[in-house]
Amino acid sequence: MAKILVTGGIGYIGSHTVVELHNAGYEVVIVDNLANSSIKILDQLHQITGKYHEFIELDLQDTAAVNGFAEQHPDVAGIIHFAAYKAVGESVQEPLKYYKNNFYSLINLLTAYPTANFVFSSSCTVYGQPDKLPVTEDSEVKKAESPYGNTKQVAEEILKETVKATPGLNVISLRYFNPVGAHATALIGELPNGVPQNLVPFITQSAIGKRGPIQVFGDDYNTPDGSAIRDYIHVVDLAKAHVAAVKLLADGKVDGYDVFNLGTGKGSSVLEIINAFEQSTGEKLNYKIAPRREGDIEQIYGDVNKSKATLGWQTELDLNEMMRSAWEWEKYLRDNPF
Repeated sequence: MAKILVTGGIGYIGSHTVVELHNAGYEVVIVDNLANSSIKILDQLHQITGKYHEFIELDLQDTAAVNGFAEQHPDVAGIIHFAAYKAVGESVQEPLKYYKNNFYSLINLLTAYPTANFVFSSSCTVYGQPDKLPVTEDSEVKKAESPYGNTKQVAEEILKETVKATPGLNVISLRYFNPVGAHATALIGELPNGVPQNLVPFITQSAIGKRGPIQVFGDDYNTPDGSAIRDYIHVVDLAKAHVAAVKLLADGKVDGYDVFNLGTGKGSSVLEIINAFEQSTGEKLNYKIAPRREGDIEQIYGDVNKSKATLGWQTELDLNEMMRSAWEWEKYLRDNPF
């Protein structure tokens, strides 16, 4: 059982990935600073997997603490690095918060574990507003539209340059699109602090009466219905892709640095997401059109053929299942508040 370190492992994507790593037979060590997650997720993971995975509360910005952790856990075979701030809108308002956290944590990990197989949580935001759709891994990386997007671009550059300078270091960056949905048990899902910055948790919170009307940011984009288009991917499918990346690295099939798109390969508009939620849950949503939001791009969806061919991975869960599972999670939270 290879030991995999999952940073941000009780966050949204991290917790689902812990489950899939466990299912695949890996030993998991979780690091999280609890800045945007709940310690109660450990109990939820225990209910799903039947195991309490080793957990260390740690701020990866703390160099001494990261080095101390590495001394106590020298047998880590691979790292999946999720720990980062991720809200586009917040990053525009607080850029230094994003640059400090997202860069220091990455640099400290690479310094403490210079040759561990490394899977980096990147983002389709590195493509900016693309000239051509769908975007492939060879599409131009454009100037970022937000500080959050810029942290992902620069982090990828840091990784590529570190790989070149470090014999034995192999890295995969996973550029994923918009993760939504929740685990089939409804025991884990997206748990934003405060007002959700992402569409689907705001939809579910609005539907359950926790929030007011949903704001559709822009209805004048050059898209079929005027609202922005994204490629939405079920979080369980996304988690399984991280396990596939860990295996590819462990099998010695990555020499240096590689990058993969993770998505469905199909774009859905904000208004289509609202319609899918209503159809799959039977709940009627209250929404209104609002001005465009700074930092948002018009549309993006990805070409995922490379992931299918090399990772041996593709999505299995459709948009209706994304919405249904997100709603089941929201109802669970209503009845079992964190």
